[in-house]
Amino acid sequence: MNTDPSRPAMELFAEFRFEAAHQLPHVPPAHMCARMHGHSYTVRLTMAGRVDPHAGWVMDYARITDAFEPLRAQLDHHCLNDIAGLENPTSEHLAMWIWERMWPAVPALRSVEVREMLHIGCVYRGPQSVV
Repeated sequence: MNTDPSRPAMELFAEFRFEAAHQLPHVPPAHMCARMHGHSYTVRLTMAGRVDPHAGWVMDYARITDAFEPLRAQLDHHCLNDIAGLENPTSEHLAMWIWERMWPAVPALRSVEVREMLHIGCVYRGPQSVV
């Protein structure tokens, strides 16, 4: 990432959707999430950087889409519990799972937001910003 202070610093984001089923194995049996159910997930990836004066952008959105598409295909219309690393597929674990796979391809990544429903979700900012 270019740190030239004369260039404007920006955050940009891209949102993606997929449908998936899951159940949470570590909740009490009577908890509604103990049963198999599905969500229409929304993932928002936020990147940060400085605007390239020639291109006029921080990065091409196509690069972000290309990096996320294999993950979306792996998640969409699948049972998350069956995917390696998502055996306990909470929103938090899903956000970290996505981060670990996206960050090498998109080092400008700053956060991964996962929403299970319109008004609930979590935001993961990567290991460099642990609270």
